[in-house]
Amino acid sequence: MRLTGLPSLSICILTYFLAPCLAAEEFVWTFAVSGDSRNCGDVVMPAIARGAETNQAAFYWHLGDFRAIYRFDQDYAQIHKPAHPQDALSISTYLASAWQDFIDDQLSSFGKTPVYLAFGNHELIPPLTRPQLIAQFADWLDAPAIRQQRLRDDPHDHTVKGYYHWMEDGIDFITMDNASPDEFDQLQMGWIESVLSHDAEDTSVRAVIAGMHEALPNSLSADHSMNQSAQGTQSGERVYGWLLDFKKKSGKPVYVLASHSHFYMDGIFNTDYWRAHGGVLPGWIIGTAGAERRALPADANEANEAKAHVYGYLLATVTGNKENPVHFQFKQLSESDVPADVTRRFTPEFVHSCWIGNP
Repeated sequence: MRLTGLPSLSICILTYFLAPCLAAEEFVWTFAVSGDSRNCGDVVMPAIARGAETNQAAFYWHLGDFRAIYRFDQDYAQIHKPAHPQDALSISTYLASAWQDFIDDQLSSFGKTPVYLAFGNHELIPPLTRPQLIAQFADWLDAPAIRQQRLRDDPHDHTVKGYYHWMEDGIDFITMDNASPDEFDQLQMGWIESVLSHDAEDTSVRAVIAGMHEALPNSLSADHSMNQSAQGTQSGERVYGWLLDFKKKSGKPVYVLASHSHFYMDGIFNTDYWRAHGGVLPGWIIGTAGAERRALPADANEANEAKAHVYGYLLATVTGNKENPVHFQFKQLSESDVPADVTRRFTPEFVHSCWIGNP
């Protein structure tokens, strides 16, 4: 939703719970981002969807890990309790229905708000595979904005992939796929390089936002990132270098978003490594959509802001400012933000257990 042309006071009132007050000529629109919605995501994601709707988000971007897969998600087990205590949940039934559970109990909460998906490592826990994943979520991966952009890039490219990009108001949103240790592979690397090269020359592109599941290497969360594999480290460092060069040579801002680590952090590349190897890009981890919550890393004090054992999402406000057009604000959720129908379905006791535990 575009809110340009309104008086400054009206803009400030409308955005009071959305972002710091912006001048009328600056405020344009918003979007929401988070990732890692396994475990208690069926409870937390409807609260995120309601927050996105309240803040008039143009879309929601999910950065991966839809369901746990390696074991039953707590919310799945709660809602699929066997009729008899001596019976057990079926692993085969869970594996066959986990992604549909994500669609029915999480994605459906967003209603008509467009949702963009990135793949997480839990999507590829055996026996599940990337071809199965792409087939299951083809409707999202081949949404009109994605398909139109793919065909603008290459009129002959009719292949649906886990990596893609789309344009919105001069911002190029680049979704990368690093859900498995072999990524980024050669094909994806060539694609990323091509997209950034085009964006550098295209005067209509005013900023790039890269979103992915695992953080690029050598972040404050390096022990749980692309550093976990040799291919991830090597390819991720190259991509970081390309993003840095793009920013320096084009003068266009770059923002990097990831999840995978189950906490919130702003300033994830404030590390000695990147200070010594070219510079620090703005980066966030937002793995707070329902997954088991983890402690902050030992060097979290280097971040601009960090919070553990919380649920929430990033609310991005896109403005007309040339040097810094996108402002990110962490929107922390409370137990009372869970919609009443979700609480009734899962029971207040279970919802409370997600908030005080997990783990």
